[in-house]
Amino acid sequence: MTERREGPTRLRRRLGHTDLSGVAGVRAELREFLRRSRGPEEVAVAELLLSELVTNALIHTRNGAVVTVTTAPGRVRVEVRDFVPGQEPAPYVPNADDGTHGRGLLLVQNLADSWGVTAQALGKVVWFELRGGKP
Repeated sequence: MTERREGPTRLRRRLGHTDLSGVAGVRAELREFLRRSRGPEEVAVAELLLSELVTNALIHTRNGAVVTVTTAPGRVRVEVRDFVPGQEPAPYVPNADDGTHGRGLLLVQNLADSWGVTAQALGKVVWFELRGGKP
């Protein structure tokens, strides 16, 4: 669902805890949502980081997630909310034998202009922001 009102524009989607196939769907929605206002590189980074955060939320919390994307001039903010209290993610430093797991927050940390974790009454929101726009 896309909400249009004065000011920022939002995309909001809820995924169930067993909905790992929904990651591709929410990436496609994000791509379509951003394609007119952002350049292709920024859209690709947003997709990558969104999929990392959503996958983490679905695998590690087992309570589903809510994705909210907000755009404003010069800024995209992506939030992934889970519903498990007391679990704050920490950047993971993988060892050389770790394969491909555990690098999601490192990608967020290195590719986002800013990111963080906000505690909620139930669960938390992991968010990132990209600043830019279509050249």
